[in-house]
Amino acid sequence: MLRCTFGIAQLPIHGAGLNGASPCFQCANAPMYDETTDSAIRILHLEDSAVDHTLVRRALQRSGLAFVIDHVETLAEFERATASLTFDAIVADYRLRGFTAIDAWEVLRAQSNAPPFILLSGAIGESAAVAAIKLGMSDYLQKDDLGKLAPVILRAIELQQTRLAKDRADAELAISERRLAEFAEHLQATIEQERASIAREIHDDIGGALAAAKLDLAWIGRHLSDPVTLGHVTAATEMLQHALGASQRIMMNLRPAILDQGLTAAVDWLATGFERRTGIRTLLRAAHPDHELSKVVQLTAYRTAQEALTNIAKHARCDMVTIDLTDSGQVLTLEITDNGQGMSPAEQGKPKAYGLKGLEERAKSVGGWLDVSTGVGKGTSIILSVPLYDAQEPSKKEPPE
Repeated sequence: MLRCTFGIAQLPIHGAGLNGASPCFQCANAPMYDETTDSAIRILHLEDSAVDHTLVRRALQRSGLAFVIDHVETLAEFERATASLTFDAIVADYRLRGFTAIDAWEVLRAQSNAPPFILLSGAIGESAAVAAIKLGMSDYLQKDDLGKLAPVILRAIELQQTRLAKDRADAELAISERRLAEFAEHLQATIEQERASIAREIHDDIGGALAAAKLDLAWIGRHLSDPVTLGHVTAATEMLQHALGASQRIMMNLRPAILDQGLTAAVDWLATGFERRTGIRTLLRAAHPDHELSKVVQLTAYRTAQEALTNIAKHARCDMVTIDLTDSGQVLTLEITDNGQGMSPAEQGKPKAYGLKGLEERAKSVGGWLDVSTGVGKGTSIILSVPLYDAQEPSKKEPPE
């Protein structure tokens, strides 16, 4: 094994191609390699000709590149070297005694963070060179064009560093997105717990007190003969009845107990109440359910319908709403459509469109997705789809009681 080290020098970078003149496949438009380090580039040379190895060393020496080069001739030596040492680049002949550079590449690609692999050979033909590049090798250079070897090596290292940096960024982004999804799921669970707690307090404390006050007023009314006082008692009783109705409505919105009767009944209750409050005609079309839905899926669909109807009441300016609820084809589908003014792409993508974004995250938490179809003057359709075979997995968190 031979090893040589030389001093650093700045080089103009010119990519090498299949004909030795045009830029190579991968580095024609790549950024220039910024050689600012004082450490030598470590190169592994796979070559069974001592003469050719000497020519490579001399070409690199003339370039002024600081390098350390290790020379191996057999596939076994190559495998041992790449397994025990770290190289910045590998330069290999194509045809060697008993094997080819393709065999060496197969050994190398099995390793993590493999260095750039540069094919340095004679006239092997353009098709073979293209095939090598498609396999993942970094570049190809003919042996009679060794003057371009140093720039090709530097460019391959630069491209490798860029790729590794992108892989790290992609991995960090994936971790960040997963943590964000987990946080959104935790936030939704916390909100549901708080809603359930508030609903219980309203039922136990406020609702109980209002009911007791109504009974007392009814007793007082039965024992009064003064018309003026009786009129005040009647008015107070009506106000209490209104407060009881409001507290029951708030409890239903906070924790929809009607879901115990099934998703269809809950959505029907939403639609009926929406039509009564807004005067907007609301039609529910629900097929008989083929599956027993988990509580978390039912709650997701219910909250989607609730949020969609709230948005329609605020923004749609429509006179007709249609709700379709089906669970055929192993997918639960809930579609809420209005014939209102619709939304522009800018309105859909505005940063503070938290309602739709919240529904999207809620859908993801049960393995589903949310689609919004809309256009200015064309109404809006919000579609929730949840694969039932995924949604029924026991790992999914159930909502609080």
